[in-house]
Amino acid sequence: MTSVGVCVVGAGRAGLVHARNYRLNVAGASLAAIVDADLDVAKRAARELQVDRYFSSLQDALETATFDAICITSPTFTHRDLATAAAEAGKHVFCEKPMAITMAEAEEMIEAARTAQAMLQMGFMRRFDPVFRAAKERFEGGDIGTPMLIRSLTRGPGLPARWACDIRISNGMLAEVNSHDFDTIRWLGGGEFERIYAEANTLKCFDLKEEFPDFYDNAVVSLRLDNGTLGIIEGSCPVDYGYDSRAEVLGSRGVMIIGELQDTAVLSCTKSTGLVASNFPGWRERFREAYVAEARHFVECIVNEQEPAVTGEDGKRALEGVLAANRSIQTGKPVYLPLEGG
Repeated sequence: MTSVGVCVVGAGRAGLVHARNYRLNVAGASLAAIVDADLDVAKRAARELQVDRYFSSLQDALETATFDAICITSPTFTHRDLATAAAEAGKHVFCEKPMAITMAEAEEMIEAARTAQAMLQMGFMRRFDPVFRAAKERFEGGDIGTPMLIRSLTRGPGLPARWACDIRISNGMLAEVNSHDFDTIRWLGGGEFERIYAEANTLKCFDLKEEFPDFYDNAVVSLRLDNGTLGIIEGSCPVDYGYDSRAEVLGSRGVMIIGELQDTAVLSCTKSTGLVASNFPGWRERFREAYVAEARHFVECIVNEQEPAVTGEDGKRALEGVLAANRSIQTGKPVYLPLEGG
């Protein structure tokens, strides 16, 4: 295989990030086609990226275009059908988070890929971010001893698409914004979720609460891993001041702080303003290198016929954490895992 052709499904903000990487930044890959339910959106993206093939459905693309893999960046409630259709057609699958709406859907995606012997990689880009990777290596090297408490937060500058405000088809902000945090704590903590308790409230977007009764814009999750490590997840969206993604690991011999709010590439100082630093305006700027690295990894795994570092099972476990947290919010009680009837 000289080049891996990738069809990107979903031409929104995240879709264009991935599409540009496959088109321009990933050696051994080519952007073969773009799919979006809105054909005009697909056409504009194809024109911008100089791609000839664009479609309004994956089925149309499968029937008429040639490619080896798909990259799913469409709404969460579409993921299961897209991933299973692609796998059944012999295509490898990269799926953005959140993986699916239910555990059953996630398991169907995993089984479809397994049956077809197709690759299934989840889009947890923090695992490919230089800062998070360096922290993981130092942590595993014993720099701060045994992990005791892990804190991970994500605050978004703006709301996701309007459909994501409906928890029935999105699993809410903890899924859309904080799936990365659930994965980060599993990844850094080296254990599985054992118990989760969550609190959430609407403290800013009151108009959305009126339209979507289960909507929340702020949440805090406390959890325990099966190896005893404790965890805290904090989510808030929108926060207006910029994009904020950080983690902290408290170990038996020290502490490790991962990431920062300040973008140190720009720093100014005047007598009138004092020291002023810029922050990250969005997730695309903060994790630019990570998105490229995870796309390269996906292509390399296809070429070398090896399992990706971030699998469908990782996606399913993060989803299970989100579902448990939402159940805790609804019941006001801690939820024990694994989930029943998830």
